[in-house]
Amino acid sequence: MSNSMTAFARETLTGDQGELTWELRSVNHRFLETFVRLPEDLRALEMRVRERIGARLDRGKVDASLRYAPAAAAAGELRINRRYLELLLAAGAEVGSRLGRMPAPEPFDLLRWPGVLEEQKPDLGPVQEQALALLDRTLSTLVATRAREGERLAGLIRERCDRLLICVAKVRERMPQVMAEVRQRILDRLDEVRAELDPNRLEQELALLAQRLDVDEEMDRLQAHVQEVRAVVGSDKPVGRRLDFLMQELNREANTLGSKSSDLEVTRLAVEMKVLIEQMREQIQNLE
Repeated sequence: MSNSMTAFARETLTGDQGELTWELRSVNHRFLETFVRLPEDLRALEMRVRERIGARLDRGKVDASLRYAPAAAAAGELRINRRYLELLLAAGAEVGSRLGRMPAPEPFDLLRWPGVLEEQKPDLGPVQEQALALLDRTLSTLVATRAREGERLAGLIRERCDRLLICVAKVRERMPQVMAEVRQRILDRLDEVRAELDPNRLEQELALLAQRLDVDEEMDRLQAHVQEVRAVVGSDKPVGRRLDFLMQELNREANTLGSKSSDLEVTRLAVEMKVLIEQMREQIQNLE
């Protein structure tokens, strides 16, 4: 069953390294287009994130957002650059000796001096692996959600296919009466001049008119396209583009039926067909 492209998934992992939260949103799009937002500390993951999303999804505009709140134990440590501090103190002592006075330096003034205090960055390797594992889990949730929505849309499309076939059957049932009425109207109009007409020529003209009004081919193609839609919707492969094409073909046949119609009931059925086809087309836009 083809999947919907519209879905949302959120997964959170809390551990010794802190809390990670992925949010994935996808909407319909002709191709796969991915937007990734990562914390500054985890920017290095972007290429791997894109690869994993591309491996699971074929179409859709996907927004992937990761939030990371480090645990206190995972925060970086502060370390004093002892060598730099000694050089700074020596420079201060030299300046003091030249001025003839040596005020005692304030410890926090020294700590604020650039280069004295260094932050030891934590090892982000474990956090990166946890983030990727959580992404896989969130992608699974998103894919499952897209599958459920795809099944719902497929049900709506099948329902409209059934209604289209009912319309086709009604047109087939109505056409013999339509043709008989058209033939009778023409004969009635020509009744006054019948004696002046060549009977063979009249029958030929009536046959040509019947051929122009005949919609059997349109009905056959409509029925075949509807059956193809039902088969494609049940496929496990991405079907959006194929269904787009079939909607164009269905719409073409419905338009031809409407243009040929000289009967109010057939015209009404052609309009109903076009409404059903448009409803399917809108639903298909969300199928992968």
